Amino acid sequence: MRISAKTDYAVRAAAALAAEGGGPIKGETLATSQGIPQKFLENILSDMRHAGLIRSQRGADGGYWLARSAEDITVADIIRAVDGPLASVRGIPPEEAEYVGPAEALRDVWFAVRANTRAVVEQVTLAALAANDLPQPVRELARDPDAQIRR
Repeated sequence: MRISAKTDYAVRAAAALAAEGGGPIKGETLATSQGIPQKFLENILSDMRHAGLIRSQRGADGGYWLARSAEDITVADIIRAVDGPLASVRGIPPEEAEYVGPAEALRDVWFAVRANTRAVVEQVTLAALAANDLPQPVRELARDPDAQIRR
């Protein structure tokens, strides 16, 4: 799975908002604290605002804050808000991909990839991420020595 810079930055910014527990937090503060280019972050925050994950207010007392409880926002929600569906094949959902002959079973492989991705990112909430309290199944997967080997 390829995790874009946009997704990485969005999750980091959202985790920082969750850790603050309230709001509003200036975009510049988020960008600086997470080492994210501010202009890029503003575009990401706009995507997240349009998806209903964060709220914003302009002005001297303005900034960003979560639109819902950190317990109610998952990493999957953020990925979908900034990068679209969790799994696609050539820009289409796996169920729309057509394969024949020896490649026919490939659609099931893409379904399995999507299901396993969901099994992780739909379990991890911003609250868990911000508190460094990941669900046990996710911790176990991350601790698997095979998971830490680049291939």
